[in-house]
Amino acid sequence: MYDLNTFLFLISLLIVVSILIAKISNNIGLPIMILFLGIGMLAGSEGPGGIFFDDAKIAQSIGMVSLLFILFSGGLETKWVEVKPTFWPAISLATLGVLLTTIAIGLFVHYLLDISWLVSFLLGSVVSSTDAAAVFSILNTRNIRLRGNTRALLEFESGTNDPMAVFLTISIIQLILNEHIKIWEIGLHFLLEMGVGVLVGYLCGKTLVFILNKSKFPIEGFYTVFTLAAAVLIYSLTSSLKGSGFLAVYIAGLIVNHCDVVHKKSIVRFFDGIAWLAQIGMFLTLGLLVFPKQVLSNIWVSATISLFLILVARPISVFISLAFFKFRLKEKALISLVGLRGAVPIILATFPLLAGIDEAKWIFNVVFFIVITSTILQGWPLPWFAKILNMDKPSGKRISSPIEFSDYASSNMQLMNLTLGDNMEDIANKAIVEIPHFKGSLIVTVFRDGKYFVPSGGTILEQGDEIQVLVEKNKVTNLMTYFS
Repeated sequence: MYDLNTFLFLISLLIVVSILIAKISNNIGLPIMILFLGIGMLAGSEGPGGIFFDDAKIAQSIGMVSLLFILFSGGLETKWVEVKPTFWPAISLATLGVLLTTIAIGLFVHYLLDISWLVSFLLGSVVSSTDAAAVFSILNTRNIRLRGNTRALLEFESGTNDPMAVFLTISIIQLILNEHIKIWEIGLHFLLEMGVGVLVGYLCGKTLVFILNKSKFPIEGFYTVFTLAAAVLIYSLTSSLKGSGFLAVYIAGLIVNHCDVVHKKSIVRFFDGIAWLAQIGMFLTLGLLVFPKQVLSNIWVSATISLFLILVARPISVFISLAFFKFRLKEKALISLVGLRGAVPIILATFPLLAGIDEAKWIFNVVFFIVITSTILQGWPLPWFAKILNMDKPSGKRISSPIEFSDYASSNMQLMNLTLGDNMEDIANKAIVEIPHFKGSLIVTVFRDGKYFVPSGGTILEQGDEIQVLVEKNKVTNLMTYFS
C-alpha cells in the first residue's frame, strides 16, 4: 500500500506527464486516448512503473463516474439545432445499430471459435456501442469538420448508444447465470430504462435551467459547482428509478446548452476541463488494469474479430439502420468507418469479470485489443477518410473569440453565437444593415476563413459565417426561432 503523499504524487505525475505528451500526440495526429492508455500500461505491473492494479470494481466505478461527466459535457457542447435533423437516424443507430452489431459479432465469434452462443453474443454486446469519449476527442482535437449533418449524427449516436449496450450486456449476463428472466421482461425493462432516462433527463435539465436563472448566487463559482452536483444528482436519481443515468445526463446537458442560461460559457468551459480530467483518469485506470502479455496471448483471434467488426459488422449495422433515411452512399461509408470503440467497451468488459463469468478474462483481453485497433485504424486516418470521400469541409485553424461577456442574472443583454447555415439564403450575401432580423441588436464580430473581424453596417454576410450578436434578452427568443 502507498501512503497518501506517495499516492497523490503518483496520480498527479501521471496526469501531468499525460497532458505534456498529449501535445506531441496531437501534432502527429495520434488519438489521445491511445496515449493515455499507453501511459497507464507503462505505469502498470508489466511496465517500468511497476504499479500493480487488478481491482475491476474500482476501475468500473472510476469509469462510470468519468462517463457521467464526459456525457454531460458532450451534451453541453452539442447544439440541438445541428442534432435535430439527425435525431431519428441517430436513434436508429443507437438502438437497432447496436443490436445488429451484437448479432453480427455473436454469429461470427460462435462459428469462428465454436464457443457458446451466449458468450459469443456477450462479447458482441460489450463492443457494440461507439464511444462518446473517443468520438468527441477525435473530432475536437483534430478540428475535423464534415459536410452535411455527419458530425452531428456521429456525436449524437455516440452520446445515446451506451444505454443499449449496457442493457444488452447485463441481460446476456443474467441469461448466462441462469437467472429466471423472460424475453418479454427484457423488452419491458429496456423500454422502462430508456423512457425513464429520457423523461428524467428532460425534466431535470429544464429544472436545472430554471434554478440557474432564478438563483442569484452570491459567488459566480457557485454556478459551476451547483451544475456539477446537479449532473451527479441527475445520474443517481435516474439510476435509482431504474432508468438510464447516462442517457439522462446527456439529455440534460443538451437542454442546458439549448436554453438561455446565465454563465453558460463559464459552465461549458468548466465541464470541458472536468471531462478531460475524467478522460485522463479513466484511460489511465483502464491502462493500469490490463496486463499486456495476456492481451497479446490472444492477438490473432482478437485481430480477426476486430477486423470483422470494422470491415463487416459496423458497415452492415449502419447501412441497415439508415436504410429508411436519406443519406448518400459516401455519407453511410464515412459513418461506417467512424465506428470508434473506446472506454465504454472496456468498462462493459468488467461486468462479466465481476459477475464471475468463466470466459470473462478472455473477453476483457479481446475487447481491450479491439479498442486499441479500432482507435488506431478508424480514428487516426479519419481526416484522410473524409478527404477521400469528399466529406471534409475546409476549415481554418479555430482561435478563441476575442470577446468575453459575463451574463449575470441582472443583465438585460446577452451575447449570442450564431452560425449562418446552408438554409439561410435570405441573409447570405446581404449587408448587415439590410437584414431586418438584426434590428435592435449589434453584430460585434464575424468569424470567417479562420479570422475574426469587426463588421460594419455595410459588411456582406456569407454562408458559414459565425457571428457574435449582442442582443436584449427579450429579443433572444425571436432570433433563436429564426436560427433554430
